[in-house]
This record gives sequence, structure tokens and C-alpha cells, in this order.
Amino acid sequence: MSDFEMARLPAGSVTLHDARRKVQRTVSLEPFAIGVYPVTEEQMAEVLGIAVRHPSRPAVDVSWLRAVHFCNAASEWEGLDRVYLFDGEDVSWDATADGYRLPTEAEWEFACRAGSTGPHYAPLADAAWTSADGVASPQNVGGKIPNLNGLFDTLGNVWEWCWDLLDPARYDDYRVFRGGGFADDAWSVRASVRRGGAPRTHQDDVGMRLARGAFDTVDEAQGWSAQIDRERAVVDGPLPPGWTPLRR
Repeated sequence: MSDFEMARLPAGSVTLHDARRKVQRTVSLEPFAIGVYPVTEEQMAEVLGIAVRHPSRPAVDVSWLRAVHFCNAASEWEGLDRVYLFDGEDVSWDATADGYRLPTEAEWEFACRAGSTGPHYAPLADAAWTSADGVASPQNVGGKIPNLNGLFDTLGNVWEWCWDLLDPARYDDYRVFRGGGFADDAWSVRASVRRGGAPRTHQDDVGMRLARGAFDTVDEAQGWSAQIDRERAVVDGPLPPGWTPLRR
């Protein structure tokens, strides 16, 4: 089935933490919609016209670039405006468009927490597929309990791509993924954990969850800002130990 079940979330706020820079910021969010489940193999196969092996499992081996292209394809499938614009592999977000897109990092964490303040919205064994379950692959979506927003698998099972850059000063164009996966220990399966990869990276435990919501802003929305991204990419002074200069 290609219909994506979405949960409509109200306006709210969430505090994001950046462990490397040792900073935190509180983001105010407008209402938005987010997928009840990660995108499944069946949904991706139907929209893109590809083969499917495990229909109810989260789609994985999905690069960030493939994820944003899929968002546009899903929008076209349902007659919605495309959100992403492409200039080669440079991607821009038309925040005024109401089609399918990746959640921002702030939207993702707000949706995952569902009002909780701890690392998990429920005991981890009940909420998430992790290394403690001893499974060797992603599991069918919806097999653990949902959070109070009615969302399944935000923790564990597969990591989920977000729109935001991870840390442009150190990692250039790496994008964020969140939530932890089936092979991760409890330390990594927490609402606040940030990881990421290059836009072409694809891994067997990284998938995606759709979001929707349009805003009357240009180059910023829901905790993301193109201007702030540019500022974050600047490093004043010597590079910290272990860093290498970025190729621009």
C-alpha cells in the first residue's frame, strides 16, 4: 500500500543538545505531520516501481539522496507539490510546499519524545528493537509499543534520516540520522543521540520516516536555517586535534 499513515502533531517546543559544541537550544515548532511508521519496503517498492522482499519491514540501504528523491516521488504519486529542488546533488528545500519531506531534527526529536523527558518514552525493551533482542535484521514495523503520539519504531529497528546537516564544520555535507537501530546497544537508542553520514551513504540499518508541513518562510523552518548552517561551517583558529581540513 502506498498510502502513508500520518499523525498530526500540535505546535510545541523541544530542546536540542550538541555534545561536541557543548551547546543546547530550544526550538519552537509549528504544527506538522509525521509518519506513524518508518517507510516500509512495500511503500518504497510501489512508489518507485522496484522489487520488494520483506513488505512490512522498514526500507533500508536508503541513502539521504535517495530519501529526498523518494519524498518527491511520493508527493507526485499523491498529487502534492514537490518539496525538494535539485541542482545536481545540491538539494534545497522549498519550505512553502506541502508535499512529503524528511523531518527536521527538531521535529524528529519532538515527535519521538511525545512529551517525555528521559532518553526513552517507555522501557526500552517494550519500545525498541535493539541488540538486546538478538535479531539480525530490521523487524516488521509496529512490533513494539507506540509512544503517546501514536508513533511506532522511532527508537530502535532502523535509524531515520533527517533534513539537517550533522556538523558542517567537521563533516561538511553529512546529514543527520536519529533513533538507533536493531544492532545498537541501549546507549545509542535514545531520543537525543545524533549520528549521520554522507548523502550517498547507505547502510543496512538506516531508513526514513516521512513528514509534511508547509511554512511561510524562506531558507528556514522548524529549527533549521540555511544561514545558521553557513555559520556552523566556519571554524575560527586552528583545527582541533583529529580534524582534517574539509575539501570545498
